Amino acid sequence: MSCPICGEGTVTKFRPFCSKRCADIDLAKWLNGSYAVPSQREEDPDADVLDSEQTQSRPH
Repeated sequence: MSCPICGEGTVTKFRPFCSKRCADIDLAKWLNGSYAVPSQREEDPDADVLDSEQTQSRPH
């Protein structure tokens, strides 16, 4: 198995990466939004706002 970041061989301690550096690079990509999971839902920001407003206006 090769490291998905640099292509070197993996090290058991950092699997599936070859080093802490490559693991940190991968984590940074997740945190800054470079990786994304596709959604089946069509984007509609106005609908999201309306849904949250309706939820907040309901009595407890």
